[in-house]
Amino acid sequence: MSVLVTGGGSGIGEATARHLAAGGARVTICGRREDKVRAVADDIGPLCTWVRADVTNADDRSAMIARAVEHGGGLDALVSNAGNMERSPIGEWTAERLLNVFNDNVVAGMLLSQEALPYLEARRGSIVFIGSIYTVRSYPGAAPYAVTKGALETLVRVLAAEIGPRGVRVGGVRPGAVLTEINQRAGLVDDQQAAERLATMANHHVLGRIGTVDEIAEGIEYLVRAEWTTGEILAVDGGMGLGIIS
Repeated sequence: MSVLVTGGGSGIGEATARHLAAGGARVTICGRREDKVRAVADDIGPLCTWVRADVTNADDRSAMIARAVEHGGGLDALVSNAGNMERSPIGEWTAERLLNVFNDNVVAGMLLSQEALPYLEARRGSIVFIGSIYTVRSYPGAAPYAVTKGALETLVRVLAAEIGPRGVRVGGVRPGAVLTEINQRAGLVDDQQAAERLATMANHHVLGRIGTVDEIAEGIEYLVRAEWTTGEILAVDGGMGLGIIS
């Protein structure tokens, strides 16, 4: 199995690459920071290769697909994980800011899927997008990010119906709160208040804790490999999406 994972230099993308390679897949990871993706690929070993690439750049999208096809002898799955965790209240919105997050989180993944489709069709493969708990739970200041993730969940269902007859499956994973480098940078968890914030976030989950990137990776791997599942948004959220009032 040959899999391309975008945003593979850290967090959920890195964990997904490690899980897939541990299961014998030949994995290609990409990211904007060469030092990050190179280090991850080197640590995983020969089953993983890397390419420094920006999913919003057309030439880079072509390069990452070409590398994955070369490394894996084809392409069985695309995990569209790279994204921009934009958080801004309504008073800070600008057209440029909103278009940037939509381009990063939606348009880039759509165009990458379009370009990868002939290879995925040849192997009856799959595409997995990464959604967010923000599509079912409302957080002030998160509208730009939440809207893009809602768009991706709609994309999963529509695209699954469109390309399913061509043998390609489409799915999405909706993570709950997970501590990753990207949400630390977005201010969800800062170094000084980490313990307090993590405890608060844990209380929003029925299972009483936040998730790990490995647990999200398990959900992604399931959708990559599940040959009779398509159009599904898989909640891997510790029950956070249930919205239970206590």
